[in-house]
Amino acid sequence: MTSDTSEGGLEALIVADMAGTRSVGSVANVVHEPSDPLAALRYWQIGDPKDYDRAWTIDLVQFTEFIRSTQPALIGALSLEDDTPVRQKFLSRLQGEISKRGVIDVLRKGLKHGAYEVTLFFASPSPGNTAAQARFRFNRFTVTRQLRYSQDDTAHALDLALFVNGLPIATFELKNSLTKQ
Repeated sequence: MTSDTSEGGLEALIVADMAGTRSVGSVANVVHEPSDPLAALRYWQIGDPKDYDRAWTIDLVQFTEFIRSTQPALIGALSLEDDTPVRQKFLSRLQGEISKRGVIDVLRKGLKHGAYEVTLFFASPSPGNTAAQARFRFNRFTVTRQLRYSQDDTAHALDLALFVNGLPIATFELKNSLTKQ
């Protein structure tokens, strides 16, 4: 069997391991129902680079789905499904808070936007806390390959990006770390 030692091959191996799959040819999300409440940390969903909104630095599809499943009233209130001034004002506020406080603090403490308290992450549950375990399972952990980040459509792309509930937490560029053997 021949090994793929290219940059793309390494990306594929990383994504397959994170998603708990053997094949990474499909962009479809991988769904697992393990009994371990923290299993979501081992079974990341595979993100689609087309869902990334470069202007707001967010995977808007994953973010909207997290809000829909946890705080459905906010979908309409924040106009998350339509590109309106209401949504733009909210996303601007979100990005401003991330710039000021950092993405981890915003995930942990959420965001107040006008009359709305927006929860952006459910913390890891303590053993035996079934309510917290149920909430934690709503979190959406995604890994996305070849994420174009510049506003123009040039070759500026990150090899891998990690998102929690649509918010980017880490990015990787692998090409400088590979060596020929």
